[in-house]
Amino acid sequence: MTARSRSIVSRQTGPHQDLARRVARALAHPLRRPLAAHTREAFGRARAWLERRDGAPLILDAGCGVGLSTRRLAEQYPAAAVIGVDRSADRLSRDHGRLPDNALLVRADLVDFWRLALAEGWRPARHYLLYPNPYPKAAHLKMRWQGHPVLPVILALGGRLELRSNWRLYVEEFALAVTQVTGVTAEAQPYVPGEACLTPFEQKYHASGQSLWRLVVELPHAPGLVPGGALAAAGEEA
Repeated sequence: MTARSRSIVSRQTGPHQDLARRVARALAHPLRRPLAAHTREAFGRARAWLERRDGAPLILDAGCGVGLSTRRLAEQYPAAAVIGVDRSADRLSRDHGRLPDNALLVRADLVDFWRLALAEGWRPARHYLLYPNPYPKAAHLKMRWQGHPVLPVILALGGRLELRSNWRLYVEEFALAVTQVTGVTAEAQPYVPGEACLTPFEQKYHASGQSLWRLVVELPHAPGLVPGGALAAAGEEA
């Protein structure tokens, strides 16, 4: 049976005209939103778990959904410590089998979790953003990661950052934002997952014949990208 899923529909025909301005704003103004208490607590548990991993390379699976990608990344990189983060308790509670010993699922607000990770000095070896909500309406640019105030924090963490989407324009916008913030050239490239789909979304889109796109870029750990520095990213005073 062939899977069927809707393609992205948007009136946008190219990168959003306001993207560069929003990125510049994120670079100029610290994100002052208070950190959620439940995310502080969740991050504390994740930090304690990571400390017990004896220096294993960190892989962040940001917006991991049901956690299938976290499991598969942990199996693919057995020497790494893989942390999957999602805000939905319902998604994280889905039964996808035993969680590998080198994996952890965390319910937390990603924006706050990233800020705490940067303030803690985390340096992920790999950082995945797999099929984020594309928010295809032009009015919702600020809800896409490339238009969100947390973008400098995401990029400041460094490592091998990989974004995947079934909307080419999303990846193209993200690439423009990466270059604007870091000076590192990035580009959207076609991606064919073959038999090894990481997420249910990837499986569904691929099975229904949709084109998939990804961006892969190596970034330095650069807290200085964040206005006010890493402590300001986490809402702390220097």
